[in-house]
Amino acid sequence: MADTPDDPASPAETPIQRALRLKKAAIEAKAKPPRGGKFQREQAAAAHSSSKSKPWMAR
Repeated sequence: MADTPDDPASPAETPIQRALRLKKAAIEAKAKPPRGGKFQREQAAAAHSSSKSKPWMAR
């Protein structure tokens, strides 16, 4: 890993702030799994279909 940051930071940046910025950049660079798959759709459909008969279960 190089010490030269990708984006220039302010000269008053502390080592902790630099580490946090680099950590956030690394997390953002990772590939994210697709959201809203079959399981989420099934759960939402089940919650929606049973909610009409259970008004006290409203969100």
